[in-house]
Amino acid sequence: MRRVGIPNSGPIDTSPARGRTATPRGLSDKARWYLPAALVTDAMGIALPVGAVFDATFQPHPVLCAVTAAAAWLIVQTARRRYTQRALGESRSGLSVVYDWMVLLGVLAVVRALLGEQSEPSVALLALTPGLLLTTACRKLTYRHLLASRREAHAVRRILVIGEPSAADYVVDQLAARTDHEYVVVGAIPVGLANLECGAPVAARLESLAPARPSADSGAVLTAARELGADLVLVAPGPRMAGERLRQLSWAVHDAGIPLAVLPGLTDVAVRRVELTSAAGLTLLHISPPLRRGVQVGLKEVLDRAGAGVGLLLLSPLFGLIAAAIRLGSKGPVFYQQIRHGVDCVPFTMWKFRTMVTDADDRKPELASANESDGLMFKMRRDPRVTRIGRILRRCSLDELPQLINVLRGEMSLVGPRPPLPEEVARYDEIALRRLSVKPGLTGLWQVSGRSDLSWDETLQLDLRYVDNWTFTSDVDVMARTFRAVVDGRGAY
Repeated sequence: MRRVGIPNSGPIDTSPARGRTATPRGLSDKARWYLPAALVTDAMGIALPVGAVFDATFQPHPVLCAVTAAAAWLIVQTARRRYTQRALGESRSGLSVVYDWMVLLGVLAVVRALLGEQSEPSVALLALTPGLLLTTACRKLTYRHLLASRREAHAVRRILVIGEPSAADYVVDQLAARTDHEYVVVGAIPVGLANLECGAPVAARLESLAPARPSADSGAVLTAARELGADLVLVAPGPRMAGERLRQLSWAVHDAGIPLAVLPGLTDVAVRRVELTSAAGLTLLHISPPLRRGVQVGLKEVLDRAGAGVGLLLLSPLFGLIAAAIRLGSKGPVFYQQIRHGVDCVPFTMWKFRTMVTDADDRKPELASANESDGLMFKMRRDPRVTRIGRILRRCSLDELPQLINVLRGEMSLVGPRPPLPEEVARYDEIALRRLSVKPGLTGLWQVSGRSDLSWDETLQLDLRYVDNWTFTSDVDVMARTFRAVVDGRGAY
């Protein structure tokens, strides 16, 4: 779907170049229940469990402790700006809640020491845990509601895009292709006379060369912003819109009370990797390199090996049941071994439960014309080689479990890009080869984002985003989202 807005209150053209019917009204269009729901959930989610647990375990001052803990939780959340209009509904990750909860524990530990409170620490920790879970659930609920609203172009910021036609086309197309952000394009002002191809309304045009009077630029931009009701002016700099010309335009836009944003030309770079500095009047963006060594990488290795070992131990009864079902369902071995490429293009033998007939690889060439993937991978929604038991295993992703052996051996990770076949790697270009900069994973962004329903370009983009922006906490988040993806089963075939 594409999302491009127009200024009036009538319906938006829903042709492929324009998007959905909607009238964006700004971030104030967020549902009014977000704030009271967050406040009530946070306060009651701490106060009620603390009061109940302290009373049931005969801890001193249960009511006072409950009120103090709830007040401290609200203060921590307020100090970290979780209740602002901009923050409400914007985060689905539970990691930020965990960080806030850890701060709460520290605050309450200090209060406990100052007041000489004598409650049992383990009981207090138990009583505070429901608050963590309820706040996380509330944030996920508001996030999903906000996403649904933005699919209809509500709770968004109306932006006016300025730049040379090719740059403006790129910005509009990128923003219109997805709905998981707060921006809707209501118009564009190209620099020069070339035509736009993105379908955004052309609100005005700026001269190719910087005008003698800056008011020529600012007048056109401010008039268009007022007529379109733009909440933000977004500039895509280029040879004809940079330096002093951009500086003077920013003065005029800010003096008119309109926020301005400048596109730095970076894509899929996490904010944490960007540092802003200045030198000799120049604004510099420092980009930190991807994490390839250090404490976080060591933690990932420990988590991989420990998780794989525990998983194999706990799942051994399930392995036995699956093995029996495979042997009863069709002739052939229980396990399927296949050569895949891992980190730095090193080949290894990947293990899976067999889900196809034994001559599946020999029959693959005759099915080449039925390939439903638009890239280097082979995918068929109704692959005739898959057995009845195999379809069930694939639907639940149980066929992937033997890859825990590969994780334990250090050939794979719990989280990472999908391990490719040798024939796929043989056709990789330099960009696709970057997928192999890290260990392939048992799960990854590709699995929690649609699996086989994704196009090759979408899969590659997700993998590169993971490779470049990986952190230990992002792995934890992906593993938490994997459970839902497995239960949902979309794209598993």
